[in-house]
Amino acid sequence: MAKSIEPKLRKIGAYLKLEEDTKFTIPEYQRPYSWSITNCDKLWQDIIDFINSDSKDRYFFGTIIINCQDNDTIFGLIDGQQRTTTFLLLLKALLIRINAAIDTTSQDDDSENLYRGLKERRRKIMGILYKAETEDISDQPDITTDRAICSSEPIIENYSINELYKTELQTILSAVDYAETEAKVIKIPRKQKDNKYTNFFRNFKFFYDRAKELSDSQLNRFVKTLTDSCEVIEIKSWQVEQAITMFNSLNSDGLPLYDSDIISAKLYAEAEKTKVSDKFTKLWRELIKLIDELKQSGIADIDAILMQQMYFERAKNKNNEIVTATGSINVTTPGLRRYFTEENKKLLTDPIGLCHQIINIAKIWKKVSTYSVIQILLKFNDNAKLFLASYFHRFKAEEISEENVHEIAICLLRLFTVLELVNIGYSSSAFKTFLFGEVVKMADSTVPVQEIKADFDKHIAEKWNTDEIKRYVTDYDKNMLVYLNEYLFAQENNLSFILGSKHDIEHIMPQSGANLDVIRKDAQIESKDEFDDIVNKLGNKILLEEKINRSIGNEWFRTKLSTKFSDKTGYVNSNYPIATALVKQYENDDKPYWCKQDIERATNLAGDRIVKFIFSI
Repeated sequence: MAKSIEPKLRKIGAYLKLEEDTKFTIPEYQRPYSWSITNCDKLWQDIIDFINSDSKDRYFFGTIIINCQDNDTIFGLIDGQQRTTTFLLLLKALLIRINAAIDTTSQDDDSENLYRGLKERRRKIMGILYKAETEDISDQPDITTDRAICSSEPIIENYSINELYKTELQTILSAVDYAETEAKVIKIPRKQKDNKYTNFFRNFKFFYDRAKELSDSQLNRFVKTLTDSCEVIEIKSWQVEQAITMFNSLNSDGLPLYDSDIISAKLYAEAEKTKVSDKFTKLWRELIKLIDELKQSGIADIDAILMQQMYFERAKNKNNEIVTATGSINVTTPGLRRYFTEENKKLLTDPIGLCHQIINIAKIWKKVSTYSVIQILLKFNDNAKLFLASYFHRFKAEEISEENVHEIAICLLRLFTVLELVNIGYSSSAFKTFLFGEVVKMADSTVPVQEIKADFDKHIAEKWNTDEIKRYVTDYDKNMLVYLNEYLFAQENNLSFILGSKHDIEHIMPQSGANLDVIRKDAQIESKDEFDDIVNKLGNKILLEEKINRSIGNEWFRTKLSTKFSDKTGYVNSNYPIATALVKQYENDDKPYWCKQDIERATNLAGDRIVKFIFSI
C-alpha cells in the first residue's frame, strides 16, 4: 500500500542529517531566500533565551512539510525552506567559530571536557553539512582535509525560478573559513558595505559575528542546544498536491489558544471567586471593543497590549526583574503566559485593577495613533511600542496630548532610525540592552523626560559617528526613511504633515515604464547599471497620495509637476510637503528636468537632515 503522510517530531540535528543518497530541494515555484537580519536576530535570541531559561523541555521551531520524490531521495521543501536554509548558514558560522576555538583551547585537565565537547560538536556539524563520516573528520581542523570534505556534493539544491543567487548557499558551505567565504561570495555591483552582499552572506556574517561574542563554553552549549534540544515537526508526504493542501491548512484559520485566552480565563475565574464577575465582564468587553479598533488600524491586538503591560510591570519591579544584583541589565524576557500565570501571578488576583490599566493603555493608543510623530515611529519597528507604552502609564487617557509624548517618541525614533540603517540586530547591546535600561526610567513618573533624552543623546553619540551614519543614509535604498525624511522636511520648513492612510512611495524619476530609456537619457544617466543604482536613492523618493500616484503613473517629471485637469492630477494637487516644495521650486521653469545631479543633491540634503535629527544637532 502506498504511503500517504508521515509526521515525526525531530531534533534539528536529526532533521538536517540526511542519508548519503538524499538531498533537500527547493522547488521551482518557491520564493527566493528572504530572511533578513531581523529574522536571524530573533532566531538567535530565541535560542539564547531558551538556554538561559534552563528549561528541561525542547524548543519548537514549527512544522516542516516535505514532498518525497524519487524513491525518497529527494526532499522537496514545501514549507520550511527559509528556516532550513537559515539553519545551514547558522551551523556553518558555528563550525568556523568551533574550529577557531579548538585551535586555541588548552588541552590540560581543566579544559579536557570542553575540548572533547567542541570536537564532538565539530564532527556533528560536519556530518550534517557534508555527510562526512566520523572517522574521516580530524580532531584538529586541518585545511587540506577540511577543504576536501567541504567540497562534497551539496545537501540542498535550489530550483526556484525566483532566486537570483542559486549557488550562494553552496559557495558559503564549501569555504573552509570566514576569509575564504567572504572572498568567494557574490558582490552586488555599485553597492556599499553590507548592502553589496546577498541575504545568504549577510545572514551568515550576522551569525558569525554573534558566535564570536560567545565564550568557548557558551559556544559548546549553544551548538548542543541547537542540534539536540530544538525540534521541528517533519511531515513527509508522497503526493505534492497533498503536501500543498497541508501547507495551506496549517497556515489558515485553525489557530491554537493564544496566551490572552489563558490569561483572560484565569482573570474571569478570579473575578468569579471574588464576586466581581459582572463588573469584570463589562470591562473586558469594553477592552475587546477597543482592541478591535486598534487591530483594524494595525496598532495592537490583545496579546500585544498584555505584552506591553508585562514590560511595564517588569520595569516597575526593576530590582527584581530587569536590574540584576550586580547592576547589569537583564534582557531575558519570559513568555507572556508564563509571566502572568507563574512569575507574577499576583497580577491576576486583581482582575478589575488590571483591566482598568490595560483599558487606559488601549485608549491612549487610540488617541496617540493619530499623532504624526507616533505614526512615523511605528513605521520603523514594533518593539518601539513596548517601551512607549511603559511611558504611557504616567498618564490617564484623558490627559494625554502630543506635547506629552513628543520628546520620548523622538528619542525612540532617533534610535530606531539608527537600527534601520546599521547592520546589527535589535538584540545587540546597542539597542535592546540600552532600551531595557531606559524603560525603567520611562515607567517611573519621578524621572524627568530631559534625563531620559540626555541618556539617548549620550548613547547615540558614543556608539556612532555622523560620518558613518551619513554614508549609510546616502547608500540607503529601502523605503522606511522616506517617511522620516518627509516628516523632518515638514518640521524644518514649518509645514503641516499628516501621513494619511492612503499613500504611496513615489519615484520622482520612474522606476519602470515604457519611456524608461528615454527618461534615463533625458536625466543624463549613461547606463542601466547606473540607473538601477540611483533610482532607489532616498533623494528620488517622496510620499504621494495614492490617488495621485496611480493617476500620473510613470510620466515625465515635468508632466508630474504641472498636470492638473479633470481626469488626472499631479504633484500640484498633493498635500505632502516635498511634493508641494517641488511644485514651488519649478513653478517658473518652462521645461523642468529631474536629473542624476538632482537626485544626488536631494539625497545629500536628506542625509544631512537625518544625521542632524539622529544626533540631535
